[in-house]
Amino acid sequence: MTGAEGIWAVVPVKELGLAKQRLAELVPGASREALALAMLEDVLAAIVAALVESPGLAGLAVVTVDPMASRLAARYGARLVEAGARDGHTGAVAAAARLLAAEKAAGILALPGDIPLVTPAEIAAVLRAHRPAPAFTIAPSHDEQGSNAVLCSPPEAVPLRFGEDSFFPHLRAAEERGILPTVLRLPGIALDIDNPQDLRRFARIERDTRTRGLILAQGLFKARDAAIGGRAG
Repeated sequence: MTGAEGIWAVVPVKELGLAKQRLAELVPGASREALALAMLEDVLAAIVAALVESPGLAGLAVVTVDPMASRLAARYGARLVEAGARDGHTGAVAAAARLLAAEKAAGILALPGDIPLVTPAEIAAVLRAHRPAPAFTIAPSHDEQGSNAVLCSPPEAVPLRFGEDSFFPHLRAAEERGILPTVLRLPGIALDIDNPQDLRRFARIERDTRTRGLILAQGLFKARDAAIGGRAG
């Protein structure tokens, strides 16, 4: 399977044992792995649904060396890529972009694995808003610091560097390449769960997701509330 048909969705996934360390005060280690896997499945399910609904999306690739994430990705028919998987979010996306560029893919849509509220409609909105190549479309995190969805065509049109303060640098990077960036603010894509405050925000949104089901089943909302109450007291 190659990327020559169009735009590929790419999801980088670090080794799950290292995932979500900033939630450690509220979520124990084994539960953090399960939480990361549930969020990833919500994201993969949304992308697979978007593949059916959006003709501009050619396929799904997951960049990982984690065995559990690889098995889950395979269940969703994803192409597995190991190159760059241990090089952080930026390195993983860059490796996928190089691969897709070599295969003459039309573009790359990079999404993180921790945005469980993303919907197929939001992914379709990103694709619809994207201009003819060379083009750059971005949907920021809720605090407008992070870059939660980035669509580049061709795949290496803009140098990408992800992190907590990447949104405005990405806009500047696109403009330096002579590309007017398209910005979309989409609530599902915007909410990535990185820290206890994100978990609290997620808890207020009653949406039927695998992530919410897991959190309720394991009583993690109660743990969160107890910790917040303890600090307040």
